Amino acid sequence: MVSRGPGLHIVVPSSSNTFQKSWIASGRILFLIAISGLGAIGLVVLSALWAGAESDAAALDRQRQLVNARLREQVDQVAHVIGQFGNGYLARVYPASRSAGVSSSLDTVLTGAAGSAISETAMSAFGYDQAFVVDEKAQLSMLTDAKTEKRYRWMKPLFLPLLRDSRLTARHSPTFSDRTPSSLESRRASAVRPNHALANLMRLEGRPTIVGIVAINEAPDGQPQPMRQFLIVVRFLDGAALDELSRQQGLNGARFARTADADENEVAFQIDATANGEPIGFIVWRPDLPGSRVIGRLMPALSIAALVIAVLFSVLLVRLRSSLGELKRSELHARQLALHDVLTDLPNRALFAMRFEECLTDTRHSTERSAVALLDLDRFKAVNDTFGHAAGDELIRMAAERIRSVLRPDDTLARLGGDEFAVLLRDIKDDDLILLSICDAIVAELGRPFPLLRGEAVARVGGSIGVTIVPDAGRNADDVMRYADVALYEAKMGGRGQWRVYSPSMDGGRNARDILKNELREVLAKGTAPSAGNPQPGPGGSKPDFGSLEVYYQTVHRAEGGYSASGAEALVRWRHSQRGLLTPASFIPAAEEGGLIDALGFWVLREACRAACTWPADTFVAVNVSPAQLRRPHFAEEVFAVLEETGLPPSRLELELTESSLIEDNSDVYTVLKSLRSRGIQISLDDFGTGFSCLSHLVRFDIDRIKIDRSFVSQLGAKANGAAIIGAIVTLSRNLGISTTAEGVETEYQRDFLTALGCTDLQGYFFSKPVPLRELVGFAKSESGGGSRTITSGAIA
Repeated sequence: MVSRGPGLHIVVPSSSNTFQKSWIASGRILFLIAISGLGAIGLVVLSALWAGAESDAAALDRQRQLVNARLREQVDQVAHVIGQFGNGYLARVYPASRSAGVSSSLDTVLTGAAGSAISETAMSAFGYDQAFVVDEKAQLSMLTDAKTEKRYRWMKPLFLPLLRDSRLTARHSPTFSDRTPSSLESRRASAVRPNHALANLMRLEGRPTIVGIVAINEAPDGQPQPMRQFLIVVRFLDGAALDELSRQQGLNGARFARTADADENEVAFQIDATANGEPIGFIVWRPDLPGSRVIGRLMPALSIAALVIAVLFSVLLVRLRSSLGELKRSELHARQLALHDVLTDLPNRALFAMRFEECLTDTRHSTERSAVALLDLDRFKAVNDTFGHAAGDELIRMAAERIRSVLRPDDTLARLGGDEFAVLLRDIKDDDLILLSICDAIVAELGRPFPLLRGEAVARVGGSIGVTIVPDAGRNADDVMRYADVALYEAKMGGRGQWRVYSPSMDGGRNARDILKNELREVLAKGTAPSAGNPQPGPGGSKPDFGSLEVYYQTVHRAEGGYSASGAEALVRWRHSQRGLLTPASFIPAAEEGGLIDALGFWVLREACRAACTWPADTFVAVNVSPAQLRRPHFAEEVFAVLEETGLPPSRLELELTESSLIEDNSDVYTVLKSLRSRGIQISLDDFGTGFSCLSHLVRFDIDRIKIDRSFVSQLGAKANGAAIIGAIVTLSRNLGISTTAEGVETEYQRDFLTALGCTDLQGYFFSKPVPLRELVGFAKSESGGGSRTITSGAIA
């Protein structure tokens, strides 16, 4: 109908037309939504089927690759084990006769009884199913019963190609020709020449079998070769070995079959012979197909989803009404995330800045006093590098909880990033007592051990705190934070695990960390610049003197032979003109942060090599190497240049590494260490057992020496665990032919106990403290003229 009014005409549609148009519009929308939903479901189904098929194919291919890799690994393991057996274990049977040059049965031809003993040892100690000792004509050289002899006659034709393999007769140079041998290697070098061991996968008695062979009576170079004899070992793969493979690789119902008779739900993996590639048989198992399993579980859900869509249409309008409220809640949640740290749920840097600005505003109109504390975990990076980022995140969360537990309800704890925290303490009336109690409590809490990775690792980090009082330090937020950072660095320089309140005397308003880096840079620049032609500046133009660097030495003593000195460890000190004698803990972090660690490290290396040239020829000098130095691409060449410059033989230099240097298993580090050892430089692993110790490092990086940490030595006589751990490390080192040095020896009891355990060398205050070269005693050769070399201001103009 039409409504009329003065000067205004409005056409109002009828209610029926409005309803009809609205219904049509809604119907079209619902139709489009239905079509879209059906199409989306179809795409989801097709995508799920395709993803499931691809997942099944990938899983099956992965299982086959794992089985193939495991078979190759077992073949290589048999070759490696019998090679070690032939080269190491058998050579220890007659060490006395070999060292004296007297012929023994092992030097000529093994007797039948000796052959039987070797066969029994191979089967009982290494778990082989059968072992034979034969001569080069494939005749048995052992005492056997009729059953074993008959069994060997059946196997003999298959062994002949292995016996005739040319690799068994090849002559090879000694294993340790590329480096200076250790003491254990020297004792074995005259008795053992490495033999080649071979292992092949073949069918034996109708069963898949690994057969290994190694020569066991090689004559030394230059001597006539008697009748050569070999050890042949047999390991069947279709019994216990297949069960073990099934457990390790998750092969359900694994069995061996001569033909590919797999059922519908099974797969067959063909085993080929190593020598000629002929099929030996098949490993059949029921594969784990995650794609099919997921699809089977997903299809009912997709069917139900189609029904749920119809219900969703009816509640669509209701949801539209509530969407506005949900949007507001999402906005609040986003704001929460923007102002809080995700890992710890603490206020982040932005929220801390807001609260700090509010605090500064309040203090301008009142007598309220507040304090800002910056907190830094002392050894967090080492934990992160050693145990991984998951452990680092866990440590951050635990540290946050411990700090929060000692604060007052109105205090603000924020995480600024990494391992850095900030604390805002408001209303500090009796600031000395409150700061003393809170800061001491935080330091104590962070000093307690942190159990990580469900108790598999324990980290001891500690924390340092720098405090600024507001408004004593000023009312500008940037200045207050900078002053707190200066106080924090002073706490770290004081030995860490401490807290300091800022005072203007700390650095005159400048950043102490930058000051220390600049001073160290000046000292290094003076020491590395040529002194010739550089006149001393006059009084008017002289630069400030920041002292000099010195190299101290702590002797290392042999555990036998009267505890004579076998070498010394070089330790850097900074004799600062204002701060006194600084230990490495005070300035090494600044050197690393300022990119000075390379220059500092090579200066210490050069000075230590020069000093060691004046020592007896049978002694060595040990120099610490940082992870940053190892990552340099030309580190090895630079070390060789220092040795050539100073004239020190490479065999008298020992480089000490920490396990954090090897934790990444970097191939570049491996290449650098291999190059160093090829010239005869010794490599030692410092503080062994205190980090995430990985035994594979000892083998992969071919470590020459393990240094037992002083924390274990200090437990001798107090805790039984200390002796047990040291004994285990010494036994492991002895078996691997690695020397051991026990650090921190301070009593005669510790010295005698460590000697009895089998440590090869000892080091500690009981023998000598770190001293300058001029005060170094214990070497028979005179050290006159060596002098303590220092970097002084007179080194350059």
